[in-house]
Amino acid sequence: MPESQQFSIRTFGCQMNVHDTEKLSNLLLHAGYHEADDEADADFIVINTCSVREKAENKLYSDLGRLRQWKAGKPGRVIGVGGCVAQQEGQAILKRFDYVDLVFGTHNLRAVPAMLDAAIAGERSARTDETASLERFDLPERHGSYQGASAGHAFVTVMEGCDMFCSFCVVPRTRGREISRPAKGILEEVRGLVDRGTSEITLLGQTVNAYGRHDVRRGTDAAQGTMPFARLLGELDAIPGLERIRYTSPHPLFFDADLIAAHGDLEHLCPHVHMPVQSGSDRVLERMRRRYTRGDYLAIVEGLKARRPDLVLTTDLIVGFPGETDAEFRETLSLVAASGFVDSYSFKYSPRPHTKALEFAGEEVSADEASARLTELQAQQRQQTLDHHFSRVGTLARIRVEGATGRGPEQVRGRDLHHRIVNVCAEGGVELGSYLDVDVVEATPHSLIGELAAPRLIELSQGSASR
Repeated sequence: MPESQQFSIRTFGCQMNVHDTEKLSNLLLHAGYHEADDEADADFIVINTCSVREKAENKLYSDLGRLRQWKAGKPGRVIGVGGCVAQQEGQAILKRFDYVDLVFGTHNLRAVPAMLDAAIAGERSARTDETASLERFDLPERHGSYQGASAGHAFVTVMEGCDMFCSFCVVPRTRGREISRPAKGILEEVRGLVDRGTSEITLLGQTVNAYGRHDVRRGTDAAQGTMPFARLLGELDAIPGLERIRYTSPHPLFFDADLIAAHGDLEHLCPHVHMPVQSGSDRVLERMRRRYTRGDYLAIVEGLKARRPDLVLTTDLIVGFPGETDAEFRETLSLVAASGFVDSYSFKYSPRPHTKALEFAGEEVSADEASARLTELQAQQRQQTLDHHFSRVGTLARIRVEGATGRGPEQVRGRDLHHRIVNVCAEGGVELGSYLDVDVVEATPHSLIGELAAPRLIELSQGSASR
């Protein structure tokens, strides 16, 4: 490998994909490659793909079409495709695009440096084999040259895969079956991150609160090194120097009493839960194979807010699922109001290959009707978001500084405990990853605006409280 080889990665999709990009970047750095400041300087471009919706999949094919010219611009350039579409399509991508050099699935990150070396030598290859081995979690510590996307924050994988097989979702086929990582490795990783300056973590999993459930059910959790998810949160909460704990995305089916109680009991567990609901109609939920009812979901919401009254809820929603009536869509609108969602990711239903919902062919909601429903849902959500933001005016927020806003040399943005973005002017500059106490003075549809409160700067070394 020439010493000058540089890589660049384009990332689409969920936080798991974002973290996979971080893992891949770290692996390539350890293998002697360097991250390019600009794609124009790169020798190796990877597209880390998402297949949750057809639009994201089509984005890959558009990008690959444009990259043909990039590859032709310099001898020896390499194109790779990874992620969920790669897992789904495999060799078909190599056949369709003769200038793509390597394709790797979601279980094959560790193979990429060797595949890249082979591609430089002229060998095209695809690796989409699945494995239940825990070796996929055995990754090197952060390379000295690695820089995370957000100072002071790190994603930490606790489990991968999904056994739920919701009728609209391709994830079990692209991410494989559930496998939980031994708690010892999770705790060791987090302690190491804290020692190197991380103060906030987000635990990741396709159904993150299902962590360890199969081992617990079989009574083999101790032997396998796992534990119930709420207990894992408690172990993490006790790590000195760890200020904030988040997790995403949980499944409502696995919200037990202990997890709900943890939101009232654990000092560093943030008062924000992103809990996908998808629909407010029991009939639609059943057809989606979500395995809970509207009432079940609202009971979890009530329990969480009883334990932590300031807790903020966000969610995922699908409109236009096959057979969804206007009345059932209205049930979704009423659930959004009843749950008090502060934000949501909402989309029109997108048919995905190999999913159960394809059996509902002939029951499709028209594109125009689905678009109208999405517009109405998003308008209601915008108003709920803005109402919540206005309710925060006059309160105190503690933010972890993430970066500049681009709206002035001294305006920075950060996230508060509730995962809301707060913008504030910090004269004289401020260190990324530091904590600021901020008086919220203004609300916008997308963020809060604050003024520095006293004390102006809370240094990480002082052990800033999470509440």
